[in-house]
Amino acid sequence: MSYSPERQRSNGLAKHGARALGSAVLVLSVTAVMWVLETVDYVANGWFDRFGIDPWNVNDLPDIFTAPFMHAGFGHLIANTVPFLILGFIAATRGIAKFLVASLIVIVVGGLGVWFTSSANTLGSSILIFGFFGYLLGRGVFERRLVDIAIAVGVVAVYGTMLLGVLPSDPAISWQGHLFGLIGGVVGAWALRRRPEKPAVADLP
Repeated sequence: MSYSPERQRSNGLAKHGARALGSAVLVLSVTAVMWVLETVDYVANGWFDRFGIDPWNVNDLPDIFTAPFMHAGFGHLIANTVPFLILGFIAATRGIAKFLVASLIVIVVGGLGVWFTSSANTLGSSILIFGFFGYLLGRGVFERRLVDIAIAVGVVAVYGTMLLGVLPSDPAISWQGHLFGLIGGVVGAWALRRRPEKPAVADLP
């Protein structure tokens, strides 16, 4: 069955539209969960803050999976919401399945990095935000497709000053979470990159 160029273009636009819609719903849903958690935390006088990363506490290792979704107050959450929405949406539109795997890699690499190097209880979605930033940059480098390169350049142009956040400056800000989240994003982009197809080898008689 053959398709006209117009039909193929229409199918392509529908596919991209569905992916964009799915990405928006996913990122908005996670953001909504973070706001609900912070609201409950506020009512409970900071009870959820215990689910941050407590360095060098073996019993606290599972909290590397909860810490990126907790925040130290509404001010902290408000500051993270917009970059989380924008970078998360862009990252998800490059493939939702890969985005979920990359997010898991960011959480593990970023969380373990904080656990090994920090000296204070750490929580906040900035681990994921810097991870999305690193993931988008990494895709531009490893995928070498025009669209990914353009996205990487655009992300740097708008959010490039974020890189200053990986440097120790304010004791109240976890530069470790920023640094290792960024590293996790780059690792995710490398691990999920497209592999070149191996040329077919004909069987010899």
